[in-house]
Amino acid sequence: MRRLFAALILVLSLAAPATAPARESLTIGISQYPVTLNPLIESMLAKTYVLAFVTRPITAYDASWSLVCLLCETVPTLENGQAKIEPLPGGKKGIAVTYTLKSNAKWGDGTPVSSADVAFTWTVGRHPRSGVSNSEIFRRITRVEVVDARRFTLHFDRVTFNYNAINDLRLLPAHIERRRFEAAPDAYRTRTAYDQDSANPGLYNGPYRIAGLSQGSHILLARNEFWTGPQPTFDRIQIRTIENSAAMEANLLSGGIDMIAGELGLPLEQSLALEKRLGNRFSFITRPGLVYEHIDVNLSSPILADRRVRRALLAALDRDGLTRQLFDGRQPVAASMVPPLDWVFAEDIPAAKYDPATAAALLDEAGWRLGPGGIRINDKGEKLALELLTTAGNRSRELVAQVIQAQWRKAGIDLRLRAEPPRVMFGDTVTQRKFPHLAMFAWYSSPENVPRTTLHSTLIPSADNNWSGQNYPGYANPKMDELLDAIETETSRPRRKALWHELQQIYAEDLPALPLYFRADSYILPKGMSGLAPTGHQDPSPYWVEQWRWD
Repeated sequence: MRRLFAALILVLSLAAPATAPARESLTIGISQYPVTLNPLIESMLAKTYVLAFVTRPITAYDASWSLVCLLCETVPTLENGQAKIEPLPGGKKGIAVTYTLKSNAKWGDGTPVSSADVAFTWTVGRHPRSGVSNSEIFRRITRVEVVDARRFTLHFDRVTFNYNAINDLRLLPAHIERRRFEAAPDAYRTRTAYDQDSANPGLYNGPYRIAGLSQGSHILLARNEFWTGPQPTFDRIQIRTIENSAAMEANLLSGGIDMIAGELGLPLEQSLALEKRLGNRFSFITRPGLVYEHIDVNLSSPILADRRVRRALLAALDRDGLTRQLFDGRQPVAASMVPPLDWVFAEDIPAAKYDPATAAALLDEAGWRLGPGGIRINDKGEKLALELLTTAGNRSRELVAQVIQAQWRKAGIDLRLRAEPPRVMFGDTVTQRKFPHLAMFAWYSSPENVPRTTLHSTLIPSADNNWSGQNYPGYANPKMDELLDAIETETSRPRRKALWHELQQIYAEDLPALPLYFRADSYILPKGMSGLAPTGHQDPSPYWVEQWRWD
């Protein structure tokens, strides 16, 4: 037997080439399909993930949570002289920050990425009717000074502790998008070439470009021939959308996909079970991150506008039991939107405990008393009935929603569950605040991310601002606005820590959203693939796809 086995190996080695050919393609499974591919419109993670292969932001946070240049030469700082404090009218201070774009940066049609693209992107972002999701960074830039084709200076109306992080200033190609925007700024969000001409190579400046797509199904990526950075391993990448987590697992096992993205993949409990069964067939990487699973509360609802009801809802939830039961206790219960991994986390603000008696007392005080069938009613005989919206096909969220429904039923709350495909939920329902009561989803954030877009009263989406902003609950608290403004401009870490503490205290009291837990992401890779480094925050791993290797 030993001789036969050795001979077989010898025959195979003679027949095989001296070096095995590199794997030419990779198929990745994700759980959502982007609503749009425009870098500035909508806040959907699926879009960010796809665009991370084909575009590069000027700056980003890497896997070690350090700010790095992706499209620029050097991160500007006060110390290296590329950032300078400048006086403003009224005795205020601003800051001028100068960036230099990489000399070899080009769009996929060969057009150089230039300062003109920066100026145009700023024009789009500042327009009150353009519908960009995060207009705040553009409003703060009072002027874009074009020094030359590659150098530009951004003049900010204030000095912030993260003055050089312009991760959200994601460039648009002026030579393609300018005519579409200037023809009708109000309609730009529906006329962008990213959605009407998605395979146009000139829209992309990363190592890949979008070569084709099928709406709701998949997106095909091909190498960008004008990319001059380190060359990626794979000639082609297909990103397949599989919204049902059971179907995602089946596709992995059958070979329909090669890997599952941690950013938008299987729920942790499903991945852990899969690792126990197939750890010898796939590689598993699990990383806790800055992913805040929560329930947004529509504060325009008369029921939920009462803070006592919101506090009762949280007190009626056994979140510790939920995470133990579903996630083996690996996803910590949240006290606010700040995760324990972040240095500004306030350890002395405990997460609200499961307390059915307190929940009952708060509901009684708010005028909701037990009625027939155990469901609470008010003095008009109206039932305490709420609707919880979440993403369809996500097994984890479906289970969590069912647990919440059962626990709230014990408190006398009638909860109806509704699920929508992610592209519908984030494309229209949540963004335009059409959910009647509650919406469960997750926010990815960057390290020490000031939640201005989700909590500041000036960033409540409305028809007047063409649904710009991410404050979907409609939360407005002058003290919170004041703290958000103060944190951003406080450069002293100890003083900033104190401000963060106060912000978390107010959040825990006001509950514009109901905190659930902080997620850990699980990446499932084919054996032999290396180089993928989970970041644990909103700048996803494909920003460094050039480092992915097939060993």
